[in-house]
Amino acid sequence: MKFLSHEAYFDSAGPQAKPLLAAIQAKVEALVPSASRCIGYNMPAFRDGSVFFYFAAFKKHIGVYPPVRLDAGLIEELEPYRGEKGNLSFPLEQKLPLDLIGRVALALHRERGRS
Repeated sequence: MKFLSHEAYFDSAGPQAKPLLAAIQAKVEALVPSASRCIGYNMPAFRDGSVFFYFAAFKKHIGVYPPVRLDAGLIEELEPYRGEKGNLSFPLEQKLPLDLIGRVALALHRERGRS
């Protein structure tokens, strides 16, 4: 299925993931008001000049992409959630660290979007 909006993607997500996706969306929009919603790689994403933040739901986790590259302190703090390529995986059975994800969005906006 090809998604044309965040809402269409969220509607396809499981009941456990849907409110988490909405919370991430709201957090990014609050922190980066100049960002606009888009779909990238068939996932919800945000752009501000260029796409800087992607997020997606899976059976057991929420993924956030791409990896943060330039903030060493934040990278260290993200270690428990980082996969081998640096992408983030937040297990559905754990409380979503929304403030941390917000800091990731800000870091990625500085790295990849307009700052």
